[in-house]
Amino acid sequence: MEIVTTIAPIVLALIMLGLGLGLSIKDFTRILRTPKDFIVGFLSQLILLPIVALIIALTLDLPSAIAVGLMIIAAAPGGVTSNVLTKFANGDVALSISLTAVTSLICIITIPIIVISSASILGVTISKEISVIGIALKMALVVTVPVIIGMIIRGFAENFILSKINLINKLTGWLFVIVFVAIWIEEKDNIFTYLAQAGLAVLILNIVMMVLAYFIAKKFVSGAAQQKCIALECGLQNGTLAVFVATLIFDEVAYMVPTGAYALLMYITGFIFIYILRKNN
Repeated sequence: MEIVTTIAPIVLALIMLGLGLGLSIKDFTRILRTPKDFIVGFLSQLILLPIVALIIALTLDLPSAIAVGLMIIAAAPGGVTSNVLTKFANGDVALSISLTAVTSLICIITIPIIVISSASILGVTISKEISVIGIALKMALVVTVPVIIGMIIRGFAENFILSKINLINKLTGWLFVIVFVAIWIEEKDNIFTYLAQAGLAVLILNIVMMVLAYFIAKKFVSGAAQQKCIALECGLQNGTLAVFVATLIFDEVAYMVPTGAYALLMYITGFIFIYILRKNN
């Protein structure tokens, strides 16, 4: 765990800085112009996703550490990946960016609440020294502060940042890979056991949530582009952030495994989902 706990906060801070460089104030004010689309996506990701994860954890009777790990990835916001794949799917990229921006900033409050309350339901005891406020403050340093710094840098050098944004996205993608390689190296003796326990659960969560969000969006949002965006936003989570949260609250690597398994699977299912959408169109 030493490598991962050292690397995860640094890598996450850099990823969130990259996210901030891709944001501007209009990504937040845009919400006011299309509030209905945003609210459907926001509630699907923030409320429906953790509820679905909890139902799966209880139904499959998962080992407690794997179950809580599933809740951690379900509580995580979308990442830059969801914005990229939304573009690839001809979805509403502006809506995707707005959802990622808002959920990434408020996750310092929502993640501790979801994880601590679900751990209680699943029978996992969390140290009394760990509190919602304590986790939120530590998360703010590596999540919120880098995003704000990134937005400030973009404000001063917007043309330069926009010309380099594709490179920034690629770099953050490779940083994401570094964290999971570190987990693999450090836990190579146990990783397959954990993946066997977590694999089915994360696959079910990912597929069920994308399909569910797609059909909920179909009923309530303004068009097909918004529908695709919300489905992908609910299926592509910030895996590095989830790993960081797991290391922040727990000492065992088992809590991280669902986040790693989900992060690997979501690319495969995401591209299959996009292929199906494109074929139907």
